[in-house]
Amino acid sequence: MNQIKVVVAGASGKMGSEALRMIDKQPDLILVGCVDKRNTGKKVSDVEGLIKSDAVFYNDINLCFKEVSPDVLIDLTSPKAGYKHTKAALLNGVRPVVGTTGFTAEQIKDLSELAIEKQIGGIIAPNFAMGAVLMMQFSKWAAKFFPDVEIIEKHHDQKVDAPSGTAIKTAELIQENRSSKKQGHPEEEEIMTGARGADFDGMRIHSVRLPGLVAHQEVIFAGPGENLTIKHDSFHRESFMSGIKFAIDHVMQLTELVYGLEHLMID
Repeated sequence: MNQIKVVVAGASGKMGSEALRMIDKQPDLILVGCVDKRNTGKKVSDVEGLIKSDAVFYNDINLCFKEVSPDVLIDLTSPKAGYKHTKAALLNGVRPVVGTTGFTAEQIKDLSELAIEKQIGGIIAPNFAMGAVLMMQFSKWAAKFFPDVEIIEKHHDQKVDAPSGTAIKTAELIQENRSSKKQGHPEEEEIMTGARGADFDGMRIHSVRLPGLVAHQEVIFAGPGENLTIKHDSFHRESFMSGIKFAIDHVMQLTELVYGLEHLMID
């Protein structure tokens, strides 16, 4: 069996450590390196709570790529670092699988153009939970019939970006099937700034940040005399791992950058 060599950026974080456990369970994957400033020079086995592996932590991602020659980079860091890592991966012939959210449209465009230039595949997914991807797709379909909609997303209190990438992606998908519309009373006034949430093409997005949460979202549609709520909950970070493995399996055949796991789920 030919194993896919994987580097994980953000490996000592909560999502990253879960990704290491997923890799350790897959016979077709092998961890060859990690990128994380906190543990530079250490072996993965030397870090408490992580898997048994001789893979080494690097501070310099380019040096990591040069020394271990991976096939795939899994990036689970921050928007700033994730953009830098994804660009470095494409330039080094490494296929990025990116779960970091918060990229701008300009950054995605830049990375997409680079992937085409290098003829190498990559995946950026606002959410790797398969149920969340289906929730987004069902919401896109529903928007054709229910143009009045609000999104409530709830995450742990250590998440730095708001709204979440999933909420933004959901709103973008809804926008494709929904005529632009300003919702609420025309003379609506916020007594406290931000009370009505972020305004995306007339629909509202609300972000909740509390300890104990992982990743949760509900999309509420309303029509005369009825409501439709499409909801997804991730109670454990393990929920994202099947999507990451699915992305790794598919990225090896891609020659361009894909934004959104749904593009791989649709035949």
